[in-house]
Amino acid sequence: MDVQKHSVHTLVFRSLKRTHDMFVADHAKPVVLDDTSHKVKMAAKLRADYGAILHMPVLKEGKDRTPVSDLHGNKNYAQPGESSRGGTKNSSLVVRKAPTMPKPQWHAPWKLFRVISGHLGWVRSIAVEPGNQWFVTGAGDRTIKIWDLASGKLKLSLTGHISTVRGVAVSTRSPYLFSCGEDKQVKCWDLEYNKVIRHYHGHLSAVYDLDLHPTIDVLVTCSRDATARVWDIRSKANVHTLSGHTNTVATVRCQAAEPQIITGSHDSTIRLWDLIAGKTRATLTNHKKSVRALALHPRQYTFASGSADNIKQWTFPDGNFIQNLSGHNAIINAMAVNSDGVLVSGADNGTIHLWDWRTGYNFQRIHAAVQPGSLDSESGIFACVFDNSESRLITAEADKTIKVYKEDDTATEESHPINWKPEILKRKRF
Repeated sequence: MDVQKHSVHTLVFRSLKRTHDMFVADHAKPVVLDDTSHKVKMAAKLRADYGAILHMPVLKEGKDRTPVSDLHGNKNYAQPGESSRGGTKNSSLVVRKAPTMPKPQWHAPWKLFRVISGHLGWVRSIAVEPGNQWFVTGAGDRTIKIWDLASGKLKLSLTGHISTVRGVAVSTRSPYLFSCGEDKQVKCWDLEYNKVIRHYHGHLSAVYDLDLHPTIDVLVTCSRDATARVWDIRSKANVHTLSGHTNTVATVRCQAAEPQIITGSHDSTIRLWDLIAGKTRATLTNHKKSVRALALHPRQYTFASGSADNIKQWTFPDGNFIQNLSGHNAIINAMAVNSDGVLVSGADNGTIHLWDWRTGYNFQRIHAAVQPGSLDSESGIFACVFDNSESRLITAEADKTIKVYKEDDTATEESHPINWKPEILKRKRF
């Protein structure tokens, strides 16, 4: 069949005509919209664009405004402490509430439930798998061991690191285990074959900690080379090198919301990072000593940092300071917090302090006995984590053991009363 050939002039003319037909409505009389369809259109647009914020909570300033009548009897709203006329301060208009200190929530004390032995070196790191069936530890004996959570029995030992294993993490999205160590290596283990399938090369010194992003396939590691590195898990690419700290970066945490990466360093600062740009969003300089531990609250948009001077609580996204938790006077290596608001801090001298998150009340102090055969000086907590049911607390210790704690079921508010003496009235942020 022959294709009919047209001149360029004809084709251009046809194209013009079609375009004209398509847009003729724009040039003709404007179409008159009836009110009903306009309202429907605007309602749909409102819902689509502003649905999430149409019903915002009432701002506190709005509640606190005091009506003041003017000469004509009309009510004006003045800010607390000022009259509507000249803006002069007049505190008689507002009833000021005396600052109150919230009473701590009662938490059951925790007690030692099981001691697990098997490592031949200091146990430096712990992670619990998402199914809550087993947990993994890394130690100074260069091995990674997988333990049954219910019985405490050893299931598997993985060898491959040539120095202390400082960090372990189990993926929630794939059957992978990640480990890092003082040999500068970051490894990805396939748990179906129990062997290393990927290495992430780039750190110039010992790798101290790692964390997996909860929603994207990204791994973040931090090192004695004063950087944190963001890795694409599949391609092994070093997506970002987060530089800015001036000393060892000891701890890193990831979350799905902004800021997605938080690091604590021996330069005594905490940095909140913009994951997309690979740059610092905020630097928190309140600590005076090395920051070796971070804990993100599972429900609130807040976190805590641990250092030898204080444990400090902060709000996201900008890292506004909330309060100090004072009294754990030691080098804090590890922290964990559960949904009930129990914050655990573990220190170099083997002490564990348990705190009420909201008020900062230290409701329990534990110093477990060193295992027979270990020196008294070998009592240090290097890592602690709650299992996924939050009914067990697992600690990794310098006496080469793993200790499992659980809540004391027999304790009541009468048997273990709250002994709450607030030193000073703190102004609460939440």
